[in-house]
Amino acid sequence: MQRYFVQDAFNENNEVKITGDNARHILKVMRMQIGDQIIVVQNGIAHICEITEAGQEVVARSTGETIQSPEMPLKVDIACGLPKGDKLDLITQKGTELGMHALIPFAAERSIVKWDDKKGEKKTERLQKIAQEAAEQSHRTHIPEIMNPVSFKQLLSIFSKYDAVFIADEEDAKKEERTRFADKLKKVYDNESKSILLIFGPEGGISRKEAQSFIEAGAETMSLGPRILRAETAPLYALSAISYEFE
Repeated sequence: MQRYFVQDAFNENNEVKITGDNARHILKVMRMQIGDQIIVVQNGIAHICEITEAGQEVVARSTGETIQSPEMPLKVDIACGLPKGDKLDLITQKGTELGMHALIPFAAERSIVKWDDKKGEKKTERLQKIAQEAAEQSHRTHIPEIMNPVSFKQLLSIFSKYDAVFIADEEDAKKEERTRFADKLKKVYDNESKSILLIFGPEGGISRKEAQSFIEAGAETMSLGPRILRAETAPLYALSAISYEFE
């Protein structure tokens, strides 16, 4: 069954109205009709619904059945230094498939890309649409929020919101003796932490000055193995490791 996210709550008749792109997809692309079933995700719950009206708008009534949520048992936000090209598209799409809760781009010291504030809103909207499509495809009940880029100082200021903060530091990967990321995840699990922030640099990695500031603010380094990963690969590696550890 096709999955659609809606903002409006179900009414007293257990019905919900579906409009906009979702309605056009149901009617024009999928060519669904009254009586067909779809999955409607509202407020993090996936409801099995039956289409009761299929005009310019679509109305769907809940059957009373819901589908178990596939979300990770903890929230994992990804902060990445602004990378070149379309790498944010890839991180958004694949990160959503792998369980990312939110994406926070930030202006890193080694970021070559400079965010254009005039065009930035449209870029964020496009990334948010990519996240929604990936959430529907991967049968999630949460669409990751794609944040507008923040400054380095703004990123530091949100550390207190998280139970644990890790930075991917390539210098840590070069050490002969490294603390395995799995071991640090085990410690997080033991403390029953519910939210994690993972920080990744752009091409060229995190600068020594930035790394020191992150650590002084309470972050820990995480080793993602002895190989140096690309800016778009590292977040996906870490999300996969967390999924393996917790799911």
